[in-house]
Amino acid sequence: MARRAVLFHGTGANPDVAWYPWLAARLRARGHEVEVPHLPTLNVEPVATLLPRVLAAHRFDADTVLVGHSGGAAFLLALLEHLDAPVAQAVLVAGYSTPPNDAEEPVLQERYDWARIRRAAADLVFVNSVDDPYGCDAEQGRVLLHHLGGTQVVRPRGHFGDADDPCEEFPLLERLVL
Repeated sequence: MARRAVLFHGTGANPDVAWYPWLAARLRARGHEVEVPHLPTLNVEPVATLLPRVLAAHRFDADTVLVGHSGGAAFLLALLEHLDAPVAQAVLVAGYSTPPNDAEEPVLQERYDWARIRRAAADLVFVNSVDDPYGCDAEQGRVLLHHLGGTQVVRPRGHFGDADDPCEEFPLLERLVL
């Protein structure tokens, strides 16, 4: 069965950095149709104004896999909460649902409908690090796991890619994606 994957980059990033191009190529080689939208206002403008544009720009259904990194993972929570139909899987890398540090976080909602988010994905996976320098760490992942169930994978791997650590390949993530 051909799946569609939509990969959401993190705050201040773009589709051409970190492991995003590598994962997109690996998933395409597996037969996935892959979209990696550039969202320059992610975690800059309020999630409530970005969300409708993303919902209108992509198709989300039972053959869709969502992958989000950092601010993109936090964005997936709002996206999942507002989907009309469930997706096959959502993988949140360095995800969080509460401010992970003292930076502004317009990507976060004030509250979440956890039951609705849980119903919006047949499979939920949280990948976090014990040593994330931005606070998007294993504890943040445990909060998501507590609210949503699913699977949490914890590694000592920083932020899974940032300016000081390009993390150009991410084989573990490829194995986790349906």
